[in-house]
Amino acid sequence: MTLTPSSRGAEQTAPSETTGRHRVVIIGSGFGGLTAARALKGADVDVTLISRTTTHLFQPLLYQVATGILSEGEIAPTTRLVLRKQKNVQVLLGEVEAIDLKAKTVTSKLMTMTTVSHFDSLIVAAGAQQSYFGNDQFATFAPGMKTIDDALELRGRILGAFEAAEVTTDHAERERRLTFVVVGAGPTGVELAGQIAELADRTLAGAFRTIKPNECRVILLEGAGAVLPPMGEKLGLKAQRRLEKMGVEVQLNALVTNVDYQGVTVKDKDGAERRIECACKVWSAGVQASPLGKMIAEQSDGTETDRAGRVIMEPDLSVKGHPNVFVVGDLMSVQGVPGMAQGAIQGAKYVTKLIKRELAGHADPANRAPFKYFDKGSMATISRFSAVAQVGKLEFGGFIAWLAWLVLHLVYLVGFKNRFTTLITWFITFLGHSRGQMAITSQMIYARLAMDMLQNQQKLALRQSPLAAVEEAEELERGAS
Repeated sequence: MTLTPSSRGAEQTAPSETTGRHRVVIIGSGFGGLTAARALKGADVDVTLISRTTTHLFQPLLYQVATGILSEGEIAPTTRLVLRKQKNVQVLLGEVEAIDLKAKTVTSKLMTMTTVSHFDSLIVAAGAQQSYFGNDQFATFAPGMKTIDDALELRGRILGAFEAAEVTTDHAERERRLTFVVVGAGPTGVELAGQIAELADRTLAGAFRTIKPNECRVILLEGAGAVLPPMGEKLGLKAQRRLEKMGVEVQLNALVTNVDYQGVTVKDKDGAERRIECACKVWSAGVQASPLGKMIAEQSDGTETDRAGRVIMEPDLSVKGHPNVFVVGDLMSVQGVPGMAQGAIQGAKYVTKLIKRELAGHADPANRAPFKYFDKGSMATISRFSAVAQVGKLEFGGFIAWLAWLVLHLVYLVGFKNRFTTLITWFITFLGHSRGQMAITSQMIYARLAMDMLQNQQKLALRQSPLAAVEEAEELERGAS
């Protein structure tokens, strides 16, 4: 069946409906979704991969986009191009609005076009988003680190802060502009704080006339009592000492209670509150699962979600009462499986093996071997030539851990070209002082806020006049093209 152009929100059906083959719908193009799609290459199935973005994002390297080391294209290849030689896969861009487990359909929407995709097996790998623990208004002033938009906006904010400090003649405002606050001392927070310090100390040295970039303050706030809590006390202390040697101020047992344009309010362990005046803030303190997790749980036969919204899975990663509906990646809650790339990849490979067994006539949902996660360890880089790593019971840090980190991340990058260009970029950046991605625009900083305002206006118009809202959206679409 050929897709029929829709008008004013008319529904269309994905073409795999009439082929007669087993239909697999995958939601999400992250590690779990892309791995599942590639694992079904050559299988007698029709795969529909639905994603809200056009790219496969290598999220662990977003902080390097934010600090000018890598370009977004190097860590986010186009999903459609990655899968173009796999003829049994169709990639659909759209936001999933509904999942009907009884009717076995997924409804997605792109602008005013709605598509209904039918499935025999469903793999939900929708991932997670930044959590502000009920204070979503913080996002206005402290972007997270989950998307390319976040990274580019943060790059604009970081470099823009130095530019503003160079111009201002007010001493207090200059100090505020040169104060950078990172909330959350997990791997992302540690890596970002270290790179901001290196950016100021190495790349920007001597580039300004009225300020010294290396005199900026980089503050890492953590609500718990240790840096990198999941990696244990030894590696946490090693990372903390390295950061402090670089000039990063590590403040533990410090809870952020408010974020505004001027700075952040922090509550210490003794209950006392204090202010940190700062222009650039970034939030890396927590994650929450996609709303699709709750949608799936509500339709199942007793499946629940945890406090972060992740779906508590059966041993075979299926949903209760629906043996062919699977959840993998950051959206699944399985004891002992961290929200990391390797968990998503292993889960996706396990699920696709189950689907292939069913195609071969060996389906027995009641007696499936449970998913077993193999922990390959965890790593976090602190600065050039310095990282910490945990592999089983082995814990180590320093240059060897940094080399291991480089190799591991190169392996996980998709495509030879991206691996090669990333390796060359790292070689130039870490051995020299320059960074190749230092361009910023005002859109990087303000586009998200402008889009939020536009969306709010469209929602208001929709409540007042549905027809007018559709016409406005189509007019904006024509203007953008």
